[in-house]
Amino acid sequence: MAVGWFYLSFYSLWFLGLMCIILTIYWVQLWHGGFAWDGTLLMFNYHPVFMVVGSVVLYSAASLLYRLPQSWVGPKLPWKIGHAMLHLLAFILTVLGLVAVFQLHRRSRITNLYSLHSWLGIVTVFLFACQWFLGFVVFLLPWMSVWLRSLLKPIHVFFGVIILSLSIASVISGINEKLFFSLNNATEPYTNLPSEAIFANSLGMLVVVFGLLVLYILLVSSWKRPEPGILTEGQVERRLAVHSNPTRPGVSRTVTELPSDGPFEAIGITARHRSCDQRPLFPHG
Repeated sequence: MAVGWFYLSFYSLWFLGLMCIILTIYWVQLWHGGFAWDGTLLMFNYHPVFMVVGSVVLYSAASLLYRLPQSWVGPKLPWKIGHAMLHLLAFILTVLGLVAVFQLHRRSRITNLYSLHSWLGIVTVFLFACQWFLGFVVFLLPWMSVWLRSLLKPIHVFFGVIILSLSIASVISGINEKLFFSLNNATEPYTNLPSEAIFANSLGMLVVVFGLLVLYILLVSSWKRPEPGILTEGQVERRLAVHSNPTRPGVSRTVTELPSDGPFEAIGITARHRSCDQRPLFPHG
């Protein structure tokens, strides 16, 4: 049941993420004339797209990589590299989104960083840069001590959640600010709730729902990558779902039935741990 609920949440999440990207592109294409890297308002239209794709969707994908049961098996290094590369791609797109805004402001002689939205955004990007650099140095480079990694890991996870929350807040405030600017002098003002306002407000709510689902998956303890030697009951169920018993389909293995080189060895549970209790973890009947 726990495994099914995880995959239902996971696939629902990526459907929502894809919808956020498609609807953002549709919004700026339909109501704001599309895209052009020429220093005009068409160049600004890259900003919301890159921010949604980079700082929200790809950032979430990188954060959730360790929640996949497949990442619990075998060496952790390939997953670390994937985690770092997805975050780097998200950061690059986020920076490109900032460049689009600053280029427009420079050519139009508009002051930079004057609004609450811009303050939130620049703080988020700064924290994102610090998080990626420190994560690369501490968790990816081989010479860092294990005790220091253990000390900094909770801080790394905490700031990861904070950055995602700030990214969502920045996107929501940015959508709202864009609507105020574009509908301020329009024949249908924002207060009359024209079709663009309804569409963009709905997009903002979709981003919020996406972010809440990401936070939910991140915070469920049984969906986290197990610590060495420690498994919750939900984590055992998910591991057994990946490594099902070939001789007894549909029946969960006991801990003692796992081979010595099985998936529990990959997370530090040795035969000494398994021999403590010969009873099945999930008795039937």
